Amino acid sequence: MPHIVIIGGGFAGVWAAAAAARVRDGADLDITLIAPDENLVLRPRMYEAEPERATVPLPGLLGPIGVRHRRAWAEHIDVAARRVHAGGDVIGYDRLVLATGSRLVRPDLPGAGLLFDVDTLAGARRLADHLRGREGFTAVVVGAGFTGLEVATELAGRGRVVLVDQADVVGPDLGPAPRPYIEDALDRLGVELRLGAGLRAVEPGGAVLSGGERVAADAVVWTAGVRADALTEQIPARRDRLGRLAVDRWMRVEEPSGAVFAAGDVAAARFDDDHDVMQACQHATPMGKTAGHNAAADLLGLPPLDFTPAPYVTCLDLGAAGGLYTKGWEREVALSGEQGKEVKQWIMRRIQPPVDDAEQLLTLAGMVRLPLPF
Repeated sequence: MPHIVIIGGGFAGVWAAAAAARVRDGADLDITLIAPDENLVLRPRMYEAEPERATVPLPGLLGPIGVRHRRAWAEHIDVAARRVHAGGDVIGYDRLVLATGSRLVRPDLPGAGLLFDVDTLAGARRLADHLRGREGFTAVVVGAGFTGLEVATELAGRGRVVLVDQADVVGPDLGPAPRPYIEDALDRLGVELRLGAGLRAVEPGGAVLSGGERVAADAVVWTAGVRADALTEQIPARRDRLGRLAVDRWMRVEEPSGAVFAAGDVAAARFDDDHDVMQACQHATPMGKTAGHNAAADLLGLPPLDFTPAPYVTCLDLGAAGGLYTKGWEREVALSGEQGKEVKQWIMRRIQPPVDDAEQLLTLAGMVRLPLPF
């Protein structure tokens, strides 16, 4: 029986599995998802004070739609033989969907082992546990990009926050349009800025910045930079500067076998003539649905589906100062303050797949573009 193997239990992997199961529709086709954890982690919520709430049990997603879950790390991909080595087993495939996501790029500097992060559930739990019960703590957050801003503004409601970035502005990758709103929010929340500065070292009692300033802190949180999972290096295909695999409009990887698809943070899909997609769940979900659909359609002789991303938006949580909702690659601010916060919360609810409801999950799997009501 033909076999689809999906590596990765995040948004892209889960939706790839659901889309493949939808296309299967009773045909002879096995689907296996390989992931070491028992939960889908809602990674966009890892900055929150209670990250353990941001999980969805994989058995409640995969079991009802007839997808097997192999709890293991995928260690090696043999593209020529069409095999995946995982947890001591060798699993053959006819089509492979790689959806292993991205990893935080940790710095090589003195005391780096003392750094906290919110890149994984374990990391977010470690930070939450470390700060829980501490009155008036001080946290140094390194990186004033999207994640750093959300972490800093959330923590500012509970303690003193020092935000550090090598750039001379906050949100350097977010562009100029949202910046006045972000700066106002940081000022209102009392977040201290150290711009044009990097992190030189981490000490048990705080951080040493590139200019020599020592900042006493209970926690130093690193948020700067992510890269595609290292499994992409085992696929003989072109990769971009973030390690993402080049894919065509069907999410098929540009490699000789033609049997590998990629989705989510490991795939450099084209958004339009001028942009590749961002490493974000708003793109990982439709990429996963497209890859899973096409992997199954390829085996069953059905027509492929083009990747058609929804219009690009950004939704930034700014803690007690509200939020920002922007549209387009110029990030024109559409909503701010409490209205921006409401949009962020609405999106966080919508990204959570339904548990123990095969009909609804399969229906959603067929909706590659979910319209936003904003």
